[in-house]
Amino acid sequence: MSIWVLSDLHLAFGAPEKTMEDFGAAWHNYTEKIASNWKKMISPNDLVLIPGDISWSMRLEQALIDLQWIDALPGTKVILRGNHDYWWASSAKLTKVMPPSIQFIHNTVFLWNDVAIGGSRLWDTPEYSFGRYIEFQENPRARIKSPQELTSEKEEEEKIFLRELERLKLSLSQMPKNSRVKIAMTHYPPISAELAPSRASSVLESFHIDYCVFGHLHNVRKGALPFGEARGVKYLLASADYLDFVPLKVLS
Repeated sequence: MSIWVLSDLHLAFGAPEKTMEDFGAAWHNYTEKIASNWKKMISPNDLVLIPGDISWSMRLEQALIDLQWIDALPGTKVILRGNHDYWWASSAKLTKVMPPSIQFIHNTVFLWNDVAIGGSRLWDTPEYSFGRYIEFQENPRARIKSPQELTSEKEEEEKIFLRELERLKLSLSQMPKNSRVKIAMTHYPPISAELAPSRASSVLESFHIDYCVFGHLHNVRKGALPFGEARGVKYLLASADYLDFVPLKVLS
């Protein structure tokens, strides 16, 4: 029984007008790539972590089409909300409709054998930037923002980040102390590429996390990011396009 991770699936079965195929050749036939690689590598007894940006749908009933697609793939899955998961509802609503093979983290912890899994999505922070590692491509859905909008946006980002940091602490505090392995899921990277200490990494270290898996970053230059181990925590970038849509094994 192994644990795998694959983030940022950006499924669009429920919102076909938002397919990621608009974002370059790497995303051509991406759902077919995900399904094919998943079925080759993952067994029904395995666990797959999906740390955010699961579905482009705006409403839960639309996202259920994407969640059912994931449910049909082998293994137990644990999902976390990403910044584009607008469909994400309250825990009560999610519990009622979540397909049987999918669990979710929402200020909670999921226990799998003797492994504890928790986390929060985090948010943008001025502590670090990944601009020099990214091959920027024009976003066909983006619009130009005014300076006033950008200033207001930065202030709001800090508020959200601090709230998410408290949610991270709340989730990780529920992990049993005798867990063999502790895994944190975040959507945004919790640390710089150079692994310098950050507010989020300090939280992970204080709870003795073994692995932190995350996504959010796209169009990353291959081999450019030096994520790895720092102060006892192994940091794994798992954005689907970065991994060529191949699930990454965390541990066996």
